[in-house]
Amino acid sequence: MSRPFLFRGFKSSQEILENGLGALEREVMTVAWSRDEISVRDACAVLGSSVAYTTVMTTMDRLFKKGLLARRKEGRAFVYRAAATRHELEGAVATELVQGLIRRDGSGPLPVLSSLVDAVSDRDRALLDELERLIREKRRAMQSAE
Repeated sequence: MSRPFLFRGFKSSQEILENGLGALEREVMTVAWSRDEISVRDACAVLGSSVAYTTVMTTMDRLFKKGLLARRKEGRAFVYRAAATRHELEGAVATELVQGLIRRDGSGPLPVLSSLVDAVSDRDRALLDELERLIREKRRAMQSAE
């Protein structure tokens, strides 16, 4: 039996998320995920004195423009909150990755889906059972929506 070819350069959704954000952006997101809302001043206090207020303010504004933070005006300052949980964000990255693979492949989604099943079954039978459960759940939801 031949060994399957493994593409080692492929990045996980976690790696894409980590590499798509700078170190300070990741730190700010970690702080935002740990609180309901946070001001720039509060974020500075959590991050410590090694980061200037204006740097944190600019970083939070960039994260807002990227759609990762939401904000509202409170007095003269903004109060920020995470636009999505870490889990939701990682799921969105993974979904976009899979959709990109399916769209790019001219032969249809079957090779991508087959590879997914192979990868899941190689790793863990329980994971394969979970995938099967998710498929049944999705089918039920689609049938009830018709």
